[in-house]
This record gives sequence, C-alpha cells and structure tokens, in this order.
Amino acid sequence: MGANHDDHHHAPDGRGRALRLGVGGPVGSGKTALVAALCRTLGPSLSLGVVTNDIYTTEDADFLRRAGVLDAERILAVETGCCPHTAIRDDIAANLDAVETLEHRFGPLDLVIVESGGDNLTATFSRGLADEQIFVLDVSGGDKVPRKGGPGVTTADLLVVNKTDLAPMVGADLGVMARDAAKVRGQRPVLFTSIRQDPTAATVADWVSERVMAWSHTHATPVS
Repeated sequence: MGANHDDHHHAPDGRGRALRLGVGGPVGSGKTALVAALCRTLGPSLSLGVVTNDIYTTEDADFLRRAGVLDAERILAVETGCCPHTAIRDDIAANLDAVETLEHRFGPLDLVIVESGGDNLTATFSRGLADEQIFVLDVSGGDKVPRKGGPGVTTADLLVVNKTDLAPMVGADLGVMARDAAKVRGQRPVLFTSIRQDPTAATVADWVSERVMAWSHTHATPVS
C-alpha cells in the first residue's frame, strides 16, 4: 500500500471532519512537550485527538497519557517499525487508520494532532495525512540550524523554534535564527517559544486555534 492509499481515506474537500495537524522535527526538539501544551491549552475549548509515532515503542503516547493532558483513550500510538518519513509521507496507511479510529470513536472532533517520530530537517507530512504542518526546532543545535533549510524548515506552515531559554548557554543568537528563518521561509510564519517557561505554548496555541477556526468555516458539512 503506497501513495494510492491516500485517496481511499482522505475526503477530497475535507468536509465534515477535523483539521489534521502534523507536528514534526528532530529528536529532542520538544515535539511531544508542544503537543502536550497544545492539548492542555486547547482541550477545554476544542474536541481533540492525538496520534503519536515512534519506531519501536509507544513512549510519546505514554508520556502524554501520564501527563493527563487528554483522556487516555483519545491518544493512539503508531509503532512505525521503519524510518519516520515513511509513515508520515510515503505509506501513511497506519496513521490514517489511527486518525479515523479517533474520529469514529469520539467525533465530531475539531482537531487531530499527528506527531511524527523524531527525524532530521527533511521530514514532511503527506498532504493526504496532514492539512497543516508544524516543524519544531530547538536552539541547542546552534543558530546555524534554520539557514541549513531542508523541507521541514522551509515548507512547514509554521516553524517553531523551541527552548529559547537555552540560547545563552549554547551561544545561540535568536536574532540570527529569526533572520535566517525568514530568509529561507519567505512569508511563512516563525514563532519562538520556551515551553519550559510557558507550559501553555500560548503563541503556538493561538496560531492553531486560528487554523481550526478557518478550517471549520470552510469545511463545515452543508446543511441539507
């Protein structure tokens, strides 16, 4: 099952279903912490589900369940058993099955978050799986990372630079990161955050809320 599987699952116009948000980024960038923050902040006002990806474990899903950010049944884990790129971009069947399981059990949902297994700067989501994509970097790799580009950095709908509180310790210049990110991303937005300092991830949650609202306005089920 390859790319053709997208068409079987993905309604052509997306009407009557939740916005599907992909969250990707390298190992240790703070993807799971961001997903937890979004669930904490948006959960009281939106109906949510989460799908996590790990190669051989359910570690990220277990973390979210222990954190109590959502009812445990609303968090599903996909063990990819392969390169994370494959499960979110090339053969997305397992992730689509998990997303649709959540929508069937708990729908109508407002938002389903699909967290990728950790990978490098080239990881992107198939548009058959994710309607919007967030790519998460952190400052620990130094301020050179945004200018290295890569599809994840350059094409994601939102780039989040996390762990800004570590910048002084690793000698990263946030101004340089902002300049270089703008250069490679053009008009696509970039947000800087420290989830350690702001567990609500307020600015990112605001962006997600706006995308959910826009999606619901344009993809509502027509009244017969």
